[in-house]
Amino acid sequence: MRRGPMLYALFLACILAAVRASAAAPADRPAKPKTPVILDTDIGGDIDDTWALALLLKSPELDVKLVVSDHGDTIYRAKVIAKLLETAHRTDIPVGVGVRQATNAGGQAAWVAGYDLAKYPGKVHQDGVKALIDTIMASPEPITLICIGPVPNIRAALEREPRIAAKTRFVGMHGSVRAGYNGKSPPNAEWNVVGDVASARRAFTAPWPMTITPLDTCGRVRLTGAKYRKVAQSQDPLARAVIENYRHWLKAGDPKAGEPVASSVLFDTVAIYLATSEALVRMETVGIRVTDDGFTREDPKAKQVRCAMAWKDLDKFEDWLVERLTGGR
Repeated sequence: MRRGPMLYALFLACILAAVRASAAAPADRPAKPKTPVILDTDIGGDIDDTWALALLLKSPELDVKLVVSDHGDTIYRAKVIAKLLETAHRTDIPVGVGVRQATNAGGQAAWVAGYDLAKYPGKVHQDGVKALIDTIMASPEPITLICIGPVPNIRAALEREPRIAAKTRFVGMHGSVRAGYNGKSPPNAEWNVVGDVASARRAFTAPWPMTITPLDTCGRVRLTGAKYRKVAQSQDPLARAVIENYRHWLKAGDPKAGEPVASSVLFDTVAIYLATSEALVRMETVGIRVTDDGFTREDPKAKQVRCAMAWKDLDKFEDWLVERLTGGR
């Protein structure tokens, strides 16, 4: 007579244990592995690279292995990288000094005036190209190489060690396929290509999978109104550093410039996004040929490149960008 209640109690206990186990399961699952990335950047020129580096540091999906300065005065550019990494408390990330082609600083020189690169608490590789090669070749998994400037470093790396292409996915902000600056037709010779045509052509013909945001999508990103104000008024140290740099950059271009009320076009932030997701853009696979005058022309016989050709929801991307920049990591 007692067996029924006892079995019923045992049944309830088993159900309760199963529910508890189910509730605990998500916490016990291993976290999704981060994507290892290297950033190659001409930061210190157009201000959008600074926004992009801050976004990269705020993207928990990405494991930043190295940031390398590229094109022009790469020592000046490395100082901007290093000071931003210090601001973000990310001196665990090494800095690479890329191929130096000039000695003239850019619009953020005032922000790094007096900054001693030798005192960066982390590792500084004076041969950034070698550091890039070594990082890729030593990685047990493919590296995502995010390039947001002209790419003489990348040409040099491919010449020194062609095998990096087999271990790398290239994601870049390059070109203009069907729309040019300000979203207008016809396409333009975009700076990251025309700035070093030979290097761009080498990158666009290397045997690695390649994804780009051309001007067709990245040329439309600009924070205005409440979205810009949220970043400008943020107390997040990295967001504040971005806005400080933005003010210096504006003053360098126009000493009479007042307080900005909107961002400039944030081209490079879209390349960072593409390293994490493609959900908000319409992707097409397009044959892309780099011409001698720096255009990226459609050519079915050329290397097939995944291109972000249009936005599904630009407004949502801008909201995502603001939230990342102003929120905790």
